[in-house]
Amino acid sequence: MRYVNLGSTGLKVSRLCLGVMSYGSPAWREWVLPEKESRPFFERAFELGITFFDTADMYSLGQSEEVLGRAIRDLTERHRVVIGTKVFYPIGDGPNDRGLSRKHVLDSIDASLRRLGTDYVDLYQIHRWDPSTPIDETLRALEDIVRGGKARYIGASSMYAWQFATALSIADRKGWTRFVSMQNHYNLIYREEEREMLPLCRAEGIGVIPWSPLARGFLAGNRTGPERGATRRAKTDTYAHDMYYAPSDFSIAERVAELARQRGVTPAQIALAWVLHQPAITSPIVGATKLEQLDQLVAALDITLTPDECRRLEEPYVPHRVLGHA
Repeated sequence: MRYVNLGSTGLKVSRLCLGVMSYGSPAWREWVLPEKESRPFFERAFELGITFFDTADMYSLGQSEEVLGRAIRDLTERHRVVIGTKVFYPIGDGPNDRGLSRKHVLDSIDASLRRLGTDYVDLYQIHRWDPSTPIDETLRALEDIVRGGKARYIGASSMYAWQFATALSIADRKGWTRFVSMQNHYNLIYREEEREMLPLCRAEGIGVIPWSPLARGFLAGNRTGPERGATRRAKTDTYAHDMYYAPSDFSIAERVAELARQRGVTPAQIALAWVLHQPAITSPIVGATKLEQLDQLVAALDITLTPDECRRLEEPYVPHRVLGHA
């Protein structure tokens, strides 16, 4: 495993981040693994040197955080890992059980810490932009969380570049804690972030930890047209069905698979290697529901793509509408 700084901070994170959305409760999503089945993935992640873990309060309605917290308690020491969690999406039926109001943000960090079984998180992220709350209110709440020792750093997730630039500017102007990371949607078949967000992050020293670097499994080589695919997630992941499956997406997936055959590796490894080659990327967030997937993804760190190979993979790309901000 390799370790890199998260943006311009001194915080070291593993070159891959394990996303914990896949572990928690199958009642939330059919493809999610319950705690007993997920424990071997944490054991293997620690063995492989992964120290960076990402979750959110809304994943399995809190159970993902609980599973991660217990795995850390049982398998390692708190100071050896970097925990990131997120706030924004509904976690209840009440009008204040969602969004980025001061009330919800302050309530949510305390609830996340209880579920994780820790007194601080390393990275507290806003899961989306909240148009119903002034960004100043959210930033001041996050400032208080950092000053109170409940979070070491703060980050953001999918939004427009102008929104992110506004938040950075306000924090700088008022002397508040600024965002150090951007968790955005980025992969071979969704590259719209290259227009504005990635250049902004590079200019501002922001660490980029993209979600869905394999397009929610679309680039793993097992997706088909009308049938969607053979796996449980392929058949039931309606979020992915709304974002991918365009003809150009399949063209790119075919080139990924072709290069994988030539290299004697898996399509997922090629797709991840391409993301890792991009200059703005710090630590892609990967998911795994089979242990061999985790080993293969870590092995992708050793794959070096040539400029010609990258151009061939990128050639069929067709611009997409904005995806992943909702």
